[in-house]
Amino acid sequence: MENKAGIKATFGSIFLNIFLFAIKLWAGIVSSSVAIIADAWHTLSDSISSVAVLIGLKVSAKPADEEHPYGHGRAEVIASIIVGMLLAIIGFSFLKESIVKLQTKSEVEYGTIAVVVTIVSLLVKEFMAQYSIIIGKRTNSKSMIADGWHHRSDAISSLVILVGIFIGRYYWWIDGVLGIIVSLLLFYTTYSILKENISHLLGEGIDNELRDEIVLLAKEVSEFEMYPHHFLVHQYGNHTEMTFHIRLPGTLSIHEAHEIATSYEILIKKRTNIQATVHIDSLDV
Repeated sequence: MENKAGIKATFGSIFLNIFLFAIKLWAGIVSSSVAIIADAWHTLSDSISSVAVLIGLKVSAKPADEEHPYGHGRAEVIASIIVGMLLAIIGFSFLKESIVKLQTKSEVEYGTIAVVVTIVSLLVKEFMAQYSIIIGKRTNSKSMIADGWHHRSDAISSLVILVGIFIGRYYWWIDGVLGIIVSLLLFYTTYSILKENISHLLGEGIDNELRDEIVLLAKEVSEFEMYPHHFLVHQYGNHTEMTFHIRLPGTLSIHEAHEIATSYEILIKKRTNIQATVHIDSLDV
């Protein structure tokens, strides 16, 4: 159900981006504005990233199979990395264009149609950004969140053009300077997206909050102090695998120790939705 919500939101994103691309391109041609035409193509790039997200969501929804026993959840991580790379390309394009404007002392001239279209684009893209991020957080979809930030980058670029419309007539350099600021924001967003998702691919340690919760759950399973330790966590999208060790008295039979470990695994799955595998060490060792 959660995956379907993400797919529905992504389809909506693709159609809205194509619509915005069309009206921006029209406004840019009518007003002879190179900036708005470039921004139109920037918007179309959002559709490309949304397609990448859609593929990631579709693939991640596939069940586990013989070749992929842990499912296909990491397809979303790969899609997020693609979105991050697209943001970097767009950021570089903004930076290059802004530097050229400063070097040539180019002034920006926009008409009324350009103003209206830019405002519409700004409002629609910010709505799309917030919606994608909310859905992404609700469904734990990193690619949806990344796509939301991509929408926001387009909203920011529209804001830059809008500011340039009202201030550029007094300061010829304002559009170039704001363009550089936007490109730096895009690079920072790219860094954040890539850092988080590459970290997931490389593998991460358990966070303190989860470790504390697992330790507390041990008290509900057995009267013995089990000393949970040596945690390893593997994330596959919405599916998480965790292995760790516990210590039990060597006087317990194999059956008794196994019953305790199994009860512990079931409780962890129920409370945290994490598939745990518990290895038993003897306190006598």
